[in-house]
Amino acid sequence: MKNQYLICFCFLFLLSCNPPEKTYRELPVEIYRDKMKGAWVGQMAGVGWGLPTEFDYIDTIIPENEVPEWKNTMINQQGNDDLYVEMTFLQSMEKYGTDVSIRQAGIDFANTGYTLWAANFTGRENLRFGIAPPASSHPHYNKNADDIDYQIEADYSGIIAPGMPNVAIQLGEKFGRLMNYGDGLYGGQFVGGMYSAAYFTHSIDSIIAAGLACIPDESLYAQIIGDVVKWHQQEPENWQQTWVKIMDEYYRNTTYQPFASENEEVWVGIDSKVNGAYIVMGLLYGEGDLEKTIRISMRCGLDSDCNPSNAAGILGAMMGYENIPDKFKAGLDENRKFSYSEYDFKKLLKVSETFTREFLVQQGGKIEKVKGKEIFYIPNQKPVPSDFHVSYNPGPIPKDTFYTVSEMEEIEAWSIHHFDTALANEGPTYEIRHCSKAVTPGYRTWNGVENVFLTAPMSSERSVRVIINYKNDSIHLNKTPYLVFRAGHAPGEEWEFKIKSNEGQVSYPINENTTANGWREINYKLKNEENIHLDITAESLQQPATQYWEKFKIVFR
Repeated sequence: MKNQYLICFCFLFLLSCNPPEKTYRELPVEIYRDKMKGAWVGQMAGVGWGLPTEFDYIDTIIPENEVPEWKNTMINQQGNDDLYVEMTFLQSMEKYGTDVSIRQAGIDFANTGYTLWAANFTGRENLRFGIAPPASSHPHYNKNADDIDYQIEADYSGIIAPGMPNVAIQLGEKFGRLMNYGDGLYGGQFVGGMYSAAYFTHSIDSIIAAGLACIPDESLYAQIIGDVVKWHQQEPENWQQTWVKIMDEYYRNTTYQPFASENEEVWVGIDSKVNGAYIVMGLLYGEGDLEKTIRISMRCGLDSDCNPSNAAGILGAMMGYENIPDKFKAGLDENRKFSYSEYDFKKLLKVSETFTREFLVQQGGKIEKVKGKEIFYIPNQKPVPSDFHVSYNPGPIPKDTFYTVSEMEEIEAWSIHHFDTALANEGPTYEIRHCSKAVTPGYRTWNGVENVFLTAPMSSERSVRVIINYKNDSIHLNKTPYLVFRAGHAPGEEWEFKIKSNEGQVSYPINENTTANGWREINYKLKNEENIHLDITAESLQQPATQYWEKFKIVFR
């Protein structure tokens, strides 16, 4: 027995003196750049082609003859939310480092002025109201916690982390927890994991398995993806039949929508796991063909631009830019900036590579030159999924739920302001979004006029939005409704607002040349319909100007 202990001790001693060498996967930088570029282009192609169909097909397959024709200009999606939200996350890391805190990431997200929906929208409103992350995504505060949002913007996390799935997982814990929880978070980590794996394999099955390894096995998200893989094996030539099974089992069956079942305001159409299943549908049935992959993910319906975007981006990482068909690259404008960022396509590639190099070193990898060419040596990693949580039975609300006073001073925008009910009852209801704290929302007397409210953008690149709704009880009258009010400016300042409706968009510059005594009279003709909805965007033309609005009225003539 003593000899056995002695042998074990000697063996352990030798191991401590000569620990096993790390095993690495080699990725030549030249190949990495091609695949990374392919990932971004694939993402843009998928969202651009699917955009005309987004949410137009609910619980139905898009007919083949209704798939839009691809146009070269569709590739330029720099103004799409599927991409510009990702730029915010990259900018946070560029400014504060890859170890930027989740609370600072939340402040940066709160200060964005772009249009958002669902979990993104609710999460950002929570942040602006002072609910700090990760509480901003907790189902107690966020009714959209299981929605698709982080899934559609998680591409960056795998693109900058080739062969490093734990980086993608942790980025999800930081940026994904601003708005999503449970399956809503796992969807983004699944997508990030697939991108990370796509740099090293040409097997779609291996890519999907790698994504699954990044999320908890017991999650409903993992369950639906496992079922899609199984159904594909059973019906390898009939994607429509697999689509039917997804809809019967997970979309229409409330058993597999427990969060939506207890929350009447939640719409299953933006559920992360159902849309995630459509990503996998495109990858499996697309069989490595980019056009076929986009078509199938798109034709599944629901979020039919974001799902093909994820699928095509992952496939683009696998294929590499040089192997992407020319039709999807011909119209790319590499000099156009992504909205609300300083990145054009060229700078995006450069920034992405910078982060890859940083994470590679942090994860214990190395970068060496062999015969004059750089090679990334990426250590083999076993994914460590996030803890298992479900939105329909969430864990405790995180501690330190609220931002401090000093942190709130860094948040430049008010949360949505709904105007006084008493005044709103006299006409249309309206709300202000993305208004800078430079002014305090509310009515006051200005320039001799009562009931004037003020707005101000956070910067010249951030627009204020005014959402107007009116229940038209006079639709039976043989008269035309008009939106009537006055817009004003302070001396030396100028701004412009644009009214969007079903009729199109009209612009109104507010400056010394268009006003009298600081005011411009607005008489905007409306359609005489039951529900009137207007979206007004107010932006500064030079410096952030204060915007003055007289109370809105609806008159009939």
